Amino acid sequence: MTGARPLPRGAFERATPAAADARATLRTLRDVLRFAVSRFEAAGLAYGQGTDNARDEAAWLLLWSLHLPPDELDAWLDCRLTGAEIDAALALIERRCGDRVPAAWLTGEAWLRGLRFRCDARALVPRSLIAEALEESLADWLAEDMPEWLDADAGAQEGPEGWPERVLDLCTGGGSLAILAALRFPGAEVVGSDLSADALSLAAENLALHQLEDRVRLAQGDLFAGLAAGERFDLILCNPPYVNARSMAALPAEFRAEPQAALAGGEDGMDLVARILATAHAHLQPEGLLVLEIGHEARHFERRFPRLEWAWVGVAQGENRIVAVDAGALREAAGAQDGPRRRR
Repeated sequence: MTGARPLPRGAFERATPAAADARATLRTLRDVLRFAVSRFEAAGLAYGQGTDNARDEAAWLLLWSLHLPPDELDAWLDCRLTGAEIDAALALIERRCGDRVPAAWLTGEAWLRGLRFRCDARALVPRSLIAEALEESLADWLAEDMPEWLDADAGAQEGPEGWPERVLDLCTGGGSLAILAALRFPGAEVVGSDLSADALSLAAENLALHQLEDRVRLAQGDLFAGLAAGERFDLILCNPPYVNARSMAALPAEFRAEPQAALAGGEDGMDLVARILATAHAHLQPEGLLVLEIGHEARHFERRFPRLEWAWVGVAQGENRIVAVDAGALREAAGAQDGPRRRR
C-alpha cells in the first residue's frame, strides 16, 4: 500500500522587479534593458502604439533617454551608464508602468516608416497601416488590380503620369499620413482634414518639423465639411474611428488614454465609415480612389456594406485590414437600392 500523495504546492512566486534594488546593481545598457523588460512584463503593460512587445518598447524608451539613435541598440548594449543616466532611465521605466500612457507621450515623439513625429494627447499615436501601404502594397495593387484606367503595361507604380494631383488625408489627426503622402507623391497637392482643433494644432507642428507647410494644407470640419466647395481629389486616405463598442469596452489603459473620439466607431465600428462611404464620391475625381483602414473589423465591414464593390490592399499585419474603393463603385453604392455587389 502506497502512502498518501502529497498535497500540491502553490505556484512559485517570482521576484517582482523594483527600481530601488535595480539602482545598486545595474551597470550597462544591457542590464537596464533586461530590467525594463522584466518590469514591463510584471506590470502587465499593453503595446501596439509604436511597438508590439516589451523588448522593443524598452529599447525605444532607453535609447531616447540616452540621446542615442532609435535604430542602433546593439552597438551600445555593453556600454556602462553613468549614475545619472541610470536614474533617468529608471524614472522613465517607472513612469511607463505607473502612468499607463503611450510611451510616445513620455518621449513627445513617435516614429512611423522611419520618420519622426511630434506626439502627445492631442491625437492618436501615429500607427496607421496605410503608411505601409503607401510605400509598398498600394503601388503593387494599383499596377495589378484596379482601377481599370491604370496603364499597368507602362510599368507605372502610382497610376497615370502625374497621378495623383490632389490627395486628401481625411481624419488626419497629427498629420502623419498627410506628411507621408506629400513625400510619397512630391508633385501632389495634399490636404489634411480633421474635426479636432487640438489634433490639427499638432499636425501643424509636424508639418513645420518636416518643412511641408507649403505643400500640405490643413482644414477643420466634420469629415468633408471643412473643404472648399467643389473640391475634389484623386486619392483620399482615411484612418477613421472604427473600433466596435465591445472592443472599446475592453481596451487597456494605454489605449483608453488616447482621444476616444478618434477610436470609437459605434456598435459595429462602422458608423463613421458608413458616412464616409456615402459621401466620398462627391469629393473624388471621376477616376478617384478611396483607401480606407478598417483594422480588425473586416467581418463588420462586409456585413454592413453588402452592395459595395471593393478590394483589399494587403499589409504585413494582414490581407483584410485596408479597403480600396474607386469613385465609380462609391457612386453606384450610394444610389443602389438592392442586390449585392461583388468583391474584387
